[in-house]
Amino acid sequence: MRDETWEPAVTVDEGLSRRAKALACTVPLHELDAHKGKIEWAEAKAYLMAEIALHTIDQVAIAMDFDTGASHQHVLERVQRFVARQAPERSTQEHARVAVWVLDSLINLGDVDRSFRRPYGAVDSEGVYSVHTFDFKLIEERRDDAGSLYLRASDEALNVLVGALDTDVESAQVAAEVKLDNLIRRGRLADAKLVAEQARIRTIQYGEMIRVQLDATRRNVQAVDWREKVPNLLDDALNHVEERVKAERAIAKYMAKARDEAEEPVRKSRAAELVDIVEDCVRRHIKLQTHLMGARDLFREQQDRQQFSDVPQRQTIDLYGHLLMPALGLPVADVSGPLGRYFTESVGPVVRDLPDLSTLVPLLLHPAPERSLFAGEVPDLDLEKLEEQRRFTDRQWEQANALLDLPDEVRTLSDLLDEAATVDPELPELVALLALHAYGPQTGTALRRGDDQVLLAVHASDRLDTQGFEGDDLLLTTARLVDRATDDHLTRTAQTTVGDNR
Repeated sequence: MRDETWEPAVTVDEGLSRRAKALACTVPLHELDAHKGKIEWAEAKAYLMAEIALHTIDQVAIAMDFDTGASHQHVLERVQRFVARQAPERSTQEHARVAVWVLDSLINLGDVDRSFRRPYGAVDSEGVYSVHTFDFKLIEERRDDAGSLYLRASDEALNVLVGALDTDVESAQVAAEVKLDNLIRRGRLADAKLVAEQARIRTIQYGEMIRVQLDATRRNVQAVDWREKVPNLLDDALNHVEERVKAERAIAKYMAKARDEAEEPVRKSRAAELVDIVEDCVRRHIKLQTHLMGARDLFREQQDRQQFSDVPQRQTIDLYGHLLMPALGLPVADVSGPLGRYFTESVGPVVRDLPDLSTLVPLLLHPAPERSLFAGEVPDLDLEKLEEQRRFTDRQWEQANALLDLPDEVRTLSDLLDEAATVDPELPELVALLALHAYGPQTGTALRRGDDQVLLAVHASDRLDTQGFEGDDLLLTTARLVDRATDDHLTRTAQTTVGDNR
């Protein structure tokens, strides 16, 4: 038979309202980071205001006593040191102003009664959902008997920002189950239901911790510390699961007995809900134990798979079929956008793989291979003999040198070109080249070669326009070369011989 008096209590979720209020306590901290861009006297993007706020609340809570609080100066001095760590290059005056701004925001100086207000929903005893306003404070200013102001952290700040955000999952679950067992034995099933729900959340959180490590292992074995951190976590988790399963089965057994022996419908229904919650925790722990038992096998499997897996390949794009041909069939206005995006993204930066420490150290310690004394067999190259390509023949060179042999005369280049054309149509080109070289003769080179004469060319006042050549005409002649050192030696030898004959 269904108990109608228990139906409204089922729909009331007090835990949801408490979590909404706890979440509201964190909103002022997030708003500090959201509004720091409005600060005009500093570039506040370098500061993490939520962390500064948490540190401020911690300093106030530590300095509080039973009936006294923390002084403004004491808190600001300690907070300023923390602010300086976030931006050490900034000035001390800026650090002090940031600390004051965060403290004033936590006190909420902009409001008349200095309270924060956040809406939250709740279901009353009749099953009607309504929205309420939650008023709370984080840091309060109070006066002592002497009239001096001091700071105190509110209950909301202590319970949520100091306590609940810094919770050890395993210890919290053990404490929750001890509290659950105590409440059940005392017959406080309503409170026991809330504790059991919290214990189930702790179980889910603990399983999430293990799942994150295993998922990271599947992605990259080297990103997870399987030398110390994860093995220790697995051992602690296995011990935790074994102890929790024993405790939860005992509680479930006790609650099942209480459910069967209960005569009141409400008590029987609450006991049944507790049994379901605890048994759900047992199922979650058994499932978690299965993953824990196979975690090391998963690590070895992923290690082998990732060590011998190939580098992922990407399918190349057919530029001709996928880009060029469709682009040729479109107007320029329509195709300029896709082509611009393709070339912009195709020439983007290349991210190179960086070796980590675990792979770099073995590579550096690996001994160098022994070098061979011989480089290997040298292949025989099949070389083709190239024939020398000559512009002029030997006969043409002889004819040109004969025309330019001018020991006792001076002739113009135009006359020589006309005469060369009568001998050979291609000869004027060779004569012109030799005449141009004679305009700046290499006398020293001719002496070293032992030449007895050299061709000289000087500028003429006439204009050259014959045989396809135009420009200034040249005067050409041949000069005899005499080595002065050799000539002096011969002269001295001749004089000595004449003297001896006398």
